[in-house]
Amino acid sequence: MSSLPDGVVRTPDARFADLEGWPYEPQYLDLEAAPGAPSPLRLHVVDQGPRDAAETVLMLHGEPSWSYLYRGMIPPLIEAGHRAVTFDFPGFGRSDKPVEVGVYSYALHRAALLRVIEALDIQDVTLVVQDWGGLMGLSVGALDVPDRIKRLVIMNTFLPTGDETASPAFKAWKASVRLLGRRLPIGPLMKLALPKSQARFAAAYQAPFPSPRHKAGAAAWPLLVPTSPGGPVSDVMRRTRAVLAEWEKPTQLIWSPQDPILGHAARFFERLIPTAGPALEVRGGHFLQDKYGGEIAGHVLEFVTRT
Repeated sequence: MSSLPDGVVRTPDARFADLEGWPYEPQYLDLEAAPGAPSPLRLHVVDQGPRDAAETVLMLHGEPSWSYLYRGMIPPLIEAGHRAVTFDFPGFGRSDKPVEVGVYSYALHRAALLRVIEALDIQDVTLVVQDWGGLMGLSVGALDVPDRIKRLVIMNTFLPTGDETASPAFKAWKASVRLLGRRLPIGPLMKLALPKSQARFAAAYQAPFPSPRHKAGAAAWPLLVPTSPGGPVSDVMRRTRAVLAEWEKPTQLIWSPQDPILGHAARFFERLIPTAGPALEVRGGHFLQDKYGGEIAGHVLEFVTRT
């Protein structure tokens, strides 16, 4: 595995000791020649269940969370005999973290996701996405590896091209991130975003970020969301929409309307994807997997059985 390149920090293992609901030993892959970033970068992977399972569920996190978000979904999936895979994008969780905000790009995260898919050779994928996991997963799945994707499960995300007017909540969030940068108070923000009954888990979301130098990825992702037409991410989102508008594979929407930023975005996917159908509603706000992971896993298992 990789040594630590210049311009990169790595969160100490002790920060992840004894996290509630997280018994998994870390596994790692190296991302060589990371686009625009120091390399190699070490990527943290969770790969549970039979490697030869007929069904693989790949779950992608967003901002500013990490694979811990899926702790409630992994056990039911592997108990059903499926392979459950998730990983931390560069700058998040146990993955390496370049310290400069400017090195984080769509190309870097795309390369990381493709590295995981190809290195683990996952096929027949039920792709589960939320937040930035949707921007990355839906684009890579539709444009780069559609032959590996069997189904889509889409939760509280969007495919912004910058042609739409951003919600006031997102504008406020982006402005705050731009102002605070690597001083972003991730633990307190997660405590506010999670249901009150989940407040104790905010510390686990803070764990990857012991200093401002570790927060460049979290400071970068909101700034990459297109709010005006044009630019590389906007172009990719537009191409992704075009492919999904003709998508023929099964698609399940699972949505929390209580999300102040993306609560109404389910309608966009209902209109866009021919196979989507009406969204199943789950409470829990933006990070709906945190409290309702078991319920969502049940919906995913039913969807896999049905399709």
